[in-house]
Amino acid sequence: MIRPFTQMDEYSIFFVDHNFIIFFCELSKYSKTTIPTNYASNVTNEVWYLDLSSSFNTATPPWNKDVGMPIGYFFGASCVIPIDNSVFLVGGRMFIPNTANINLGSSPVYVFNSNISLWTNPYIIGFNSSFKMRNQIQPVIDNYGKIYTFGGTNYTGFNVSSVDYNDMSILDTTSMTWSTLLISANAPPLILSYTATLLPTGIIFQTFNTKNYNWSTKSAGGASIGSRVGHSAVLTPNGDIIIYGGAIWNNFIIPATPYIAKLDTSTWMWSIPNLSQIDSPQLCFHSAALYRDYMIIAFGQIPSMSSISYFSLHNNLYILDIKSYTWVTSFNSNQPTPNHLNNDFFYWNWKRQNQYPNFIPTPGTTDRI
Repeated sequence: MIRPFTQMDEYSIFFVDHNFIIFFCELSKYSKTTIPTNYASNVTNEVWYLDLSSSFNTATPPWNKDVGMPIGYFFGASCVIPIDNSVFLVGGRMFIPNTANINLGSSPVYVFNSNISLWTNPYIIGFNSSFKMRNQIQPVIDNYGKIYTFGGTNYTGFNVSSVDYNDMSILDTTSMTWSTLLISANAPPLILSYTATLLPTGIIFQTFNTKNYNWSTKSAGGASIGSRVGHSAVLTPNGDIIIYGGAIWNNFIIPATPYIAKLDTSTWMWSIPNLSQIDSPQLCFHSAALYRDYMIIAFGQIPSMSSISYFSLHNNLYILDIKSYTWVTSFNSNQPTPNHLNNDFFYWNWKRQNQYPNFIPTPGTTDRI
């Protein structure tokens, strides 16, 4: 059993790959529970996965280390293509691994084949150069292999001037072509560190139609839900969106309220699940993924224990049973598979061109394929 270092990162990306959850680890490796807010020192390129094929207790999760990323990486995002388990890293601040040095020569997109632990940097036709280093974003992928990414900023922490965007970029992974749509009058304002959720109808909440490329607005009622950044969102089998955690914009030491909320996308009504606050972690810039009826939450920053001079980090693993809205400490691998998994929305047939054009060795390691 391999355990991660004491405090892994402030913000991670991960996805469900059959019986595994893979984490692309970001920010600095620290042995302490806090890091200074000028955190760009020793940006890691580590990749870990959580083995869900066997039952375990959250106090001793089965961590395993995989081949590292070609770059140090944070504030980017990933999309998984389940047909071959490839993962696309899109945007993000990219560094020379394990340093504080920005990697200006990095590729705009990296692809990881989790079957054989292989990194490649595909050639992208028509890439929008303004997307280089675009970060604080949340892409989604549709049934046809198109990755949609809204907005973001090119601020890296080092550049004197930066631009925030509210455009929509589309990467077609079947042809490796890039397009950026003209900014619509109905497009959302400039937003960062948001969540984006693709509904089975082809609508990205908040609300972009992937079929006709039109924006629209929709009002949600119900419970009062505070604004936030650095939160997580998952889509449940019955179409609900569960958001968790987050903090107040420009004041990351104040947790967002309520810390958990549910949006019924059939009625567009918000509600607040009845969940014990005593046992619930207050987190922002963490990770969350839905596996069967488990919402698995990991890592991130603890707002209430942070200050303007340091971030308090966290490396625990939490599991929320979304059927009963209770925290569980044991993961049951024998839990029956919900029927919806037999008709998952990520299935299509396509042939990718130049699938692995450039093998990339992991710098600073002895990783071999």
